[in-house]
Amino acid sequence: MLSPRRTKYRKQQRGRMKGLASRGCDINFGDFGLQATECCWITSRQIESSRRAMTRHIKRGGQIWIRIFPDKPVTARPAETRMGSGKGAPEYWVAVVKPGRIMFEIGGVGEEIAREAMRLAQFKLPIKTKFVVRPTPAATEES
Repeated sequence: MLSPRRTKYRKQQRGRMKGLASRGCDINFGDFGLQATECCWITSRQIESSRRAMTRHIKRGGQIWIRIFPDKPVTARPAETRMGSGKGAPEYWVAVVKPGRIMFEIGGVGEEIAREAMRLAQFKLPIKTKFVVRPTPAATEES
């Protein structure tokens, strides 16, 4: 599973998730992408589960790019612990995803296979997503 090798600080504050994604909104590597339509924390387990579902469906043909990385630690306290005594230890890592963010990309396969692979991947994620296709260069020049 994905996690940073090292970080400057061991613990982070929770932060806010309002607004739209300011970067990572375009398809840069593949031909098809899975775009978030809600904001959410996506754990490294969910990313790995989605990746496995896509890889199994395309039968190791084509290529998959993961455009999000879980670099935010989430801390948790042991169950039935009294209040006080500081913040808990880091339990798992999450990626903060905002609406418009491209999370996964697929290239080198047909649209039907890519659409089905992305459908299987989005079942593993806790947010609503949509399938997007890279615009063709000819279509962008005309408009």
